[in-house]
Amino acid sequence: MIKLAQSAARLGTESAFEVLARANKLAAEGRDIINLGIGQPDFRTPEHIVEAGIKALRDGHHGYTPANGLPVLREAVAADLHRRHGAEVDPDCVVVVPGGKPTMFFAVMLLGEPGAEIMYPNPGFPIYESVIRYSGATPVPIALEESQGFAFSAETVLAQITPATRLIIINSPANPTGGVTPKAEIDKLVAGLADWPDVVLMSDEIYSQMLYGGRSHVSLLSYPEIRDRLILLDGWSKTYAMTGWRLGFAVWPKAMVDAVTRLCINDHSCVNASAQYAGLAALTGPQDAVHDMVAKFDERRQVIVAGLNALPGVRCADAGGAFYAFPNIEGTGLTAREAQDRFLTEAGVATVSGTSFGKFGEGFVRFSYAASLEQITEALARIGKIL
Repeated sequence: MIKLAQSAARLGTESAFEVLARANKLAAEGRDIINLGIGQPDFRTPEHIVEAGIKALRDGHHGYTPANGLPVLREAVAADLHRRHGAEVDPDCVVVVPGGKPTMFFAVMLLGEPGAEIMYPNPGFPIYESVIRYSGATPVPIALEESQGFAFSAETVLAQITPATRLIIINSPANPTGGVTPKAEIDKLVAGLADWPDVVLMSDEIYSQMLYGGRSHVSLLSYPEIRDRLILLDGWSKTYAMTGWRLGFAVWPKAMVDAVTRLCINDHSCVNASAQYAGLAALTGPQDAVHDMVAKFDERRQVIVAGLNALPGVRCADAGGAFYAFPNIEGTGLTAREAQDRFLTEAGVATVSGTSFGKFGEGFVRFSYAASLEQITEALARIGKIL
C-alpha cells in the first residue's frame, strides 16, 4: 500500500471544480444544465492577445525563459500598475507565475510553519485555508459579515493579531462574496499594522478591474509604509478572460524576491514563453475588450441580484465587484450544501455552497454571473419553481 506523507491529508480542494464535474456528468447524460458555479469569464480571450501568443510560437519562442518572467513583461507589469494605481514598482520585484495560485502557495510556504499563524478571509477562496494547513501553520479566519457588505473590519483583523502571526491575506474585490472593502477600513488596517512591523500582508487583487456602482479599487500598493512587507497578487485570468493560459504575477518585497525565485526554479522552472508574450500584448494593447466585458458583467450583476432578492426565502446583498453574487438562503430552510445539491439535481443549475468557502459560508450559496442574461434569467426561474 502506498503511504502518503501526513501533510497530503491537510490539503483541501476547490469545490467549484467538483461541482463542474458533476454538472458536466449530468449534461453528458442529457440533462439541460446551466452552469453558474465556475468562476471563469464566459468571454473569449481578445483576438489581439491570441494572435500575439501564436506569433510568439511562429517566431521561435519555444525555449526556457527567466524563472521570474521575461524582463519585457515584468517591465510592462510595472508600467501597468503605475498607470492603474499610481505606484512606482521595481520590475525586479515582479515575479511572473503560472496563474494566481502559485503566489498564494509560495507566500504561505515561505511564511507558514508549525507554530505560526496566518489570517485569511472566511468565507474566502478555499485555497487560502488549504495551503495554510498544508504548511503546518494555524489558519485564523477573518470573519466577513453580510451586514458589512462582506468587507473586512480593520478593528477585527487587528484584534486577532498575535506574536505568532506571520501573514495576513486580504482579498478585495472578493471571491466568493463580491464584497469590496472601503478605503477607510484599509486605512485603519495599514495604520494599525505599524504596531506589528514583522507581519506580512498578501493582497489578492485579481478582480481589481471589476468594480461596479461607482466603486473604485484601493490597491495596497498605494501605501508606501507597508511596501517592504506587501505581496500583491494579480494576473491576467479574470481581466482578460485568460484562465486557461495560466498566467499571473505578484509584486514581492525586495527581501523575498530571491527566495520566491528559487521556489519558481524548483517548482516550474519558468512560465510558458508564448503565454508571456500574449500577456505582454494584453497589457500594452487596447483595453476596449476589458471595458466591454466589465460593462456586461455589471448588467448581469443587476439582473441576478434583483432576481435573487425576488426568490422566496432568499436575500442578496449588492455585489460590489468580481462576478459573483452570494445570497443568504437561510429563509429557504435549506443548508448551503442542500441548496447547492437541490439547485443542481432538481433545477439543473450549478452553484457552489457557501461552506465550500469556509465555515462562515453556511447559509449562503455562490452564484457566478459569468453566463448570458438568458441563462441567468432561466436559472432564476428554475430555482424559483423549486422554492
